[in-house]
Amino acid sequence: MGSSPANAATLPAPEFLARFRAAADANGTMTFERFMALALYAETVGYYRRDQKRVGREAGTDFYTATSAGPLFGELIAHACVTLAGAETCARSTFVEIGAEPGGGILAEAPHPFAAVRTIRIGEPLNLSGPLVVFSNELFDAQPCRRLVHRSGVWRGLGVTETDGRLREIELPLSEPADFLPATAPEGYHFDAPCAASTLLQTVARQPWQGLFIACDYGKSLVELSLDTPQGTARAYHRHTQSNDLLARPGEQDLTCHVCWDWLSAELQRAGFEGVELLSQESFFVHHGASLLAETAEREATRLSQRKLALMQLIHPSHLGQKFQVLHGRREHAKEI
Repeated sequence: MGSSPANAATLPAPEFLARFRAAADANGTMTFERFMALALYAETVGYYRRDQKRVGREAGTDFYTATSAGPLFGELIAHACVTLAGAETCARSTFVEIGAEPGGGILAEAPHPFAAVRTIRIGEPLNLSGPLVVFSNELFDAQPCRRLVHRSGVWRGLGVTETDGRLREIELPLSEPADFLPATAPEGYHFDAPCAASTLLQTVARQPWQGLFIACDYGKSLVELSLDTPQGTARAYHRHTQSNDLLARPGEQDLTCHVCWDWLSAELQRAGFEGVELLSQESFFVHHGASLLAETAEREATRLSQRKLALMQLIHPSHLGQKFQVLHGRREHAKEI
């Protein structure tokens, strides 16, 4: 059910426990969505607010992403932007990366065709205007989700409560409408609703900017979330190990939830984006970065270089090529809603 075992290594740190108690209701309880927001983004105690290295393959990191493959990922994204928007448009646009790690940024070591590059870190204000390319990599899956469970013919919310310094999962009445839930479901079916991801995209898309939007992430359709994920999609990552123990070591492990691509696509369309398309990462780079792929493959054909290994990691179906998807769309005129 997601509760932490009685293991000192997985128990909440005292500083997190104090923040939890201060934010909980009179019964010492909060929704899972609120807990996830606290565990990831609370100042000083949240996982993404800690001064630590999270991404990479070395000891002490928790997961790796496409950025771990080196500058080639940024080069491919930049090349795809030129294919999708044109060289002239890119030359007068600012490339804005949202949610990059401190000291990171996919274009930090890559040549690019843009007028400028800007990085918005976690917690910084999202002020967007003018001609832009707005990009994110594994940002939307790191937003808090609502956890729900189908029990005795009705949907109930899942929350977190604390007893004697230990966190455990608790079922709660639904605190707000959830019209997206299927009318029927097997007993115990979990639905992890990535509502905050949609809210974040709404914030991004409804500001007065025009240009290209690209998000690399992993997710599922609403039908898949409703029928094919009986244990939900929320997962924890710590030291490159995936776990279903979502309440362990809060603030010290990553928590993720698959996005709902239907919801994100709809948000873009409502905000006036056209040509909205979802592709696997492999297909996206094959369609929109073909010449750079061919050039890299030809140049590295006779040797097993780091660049060739990076290319294989990014596009091979058994690596990141199918695990991740890319959502993109374009808006010709600035629009504030």
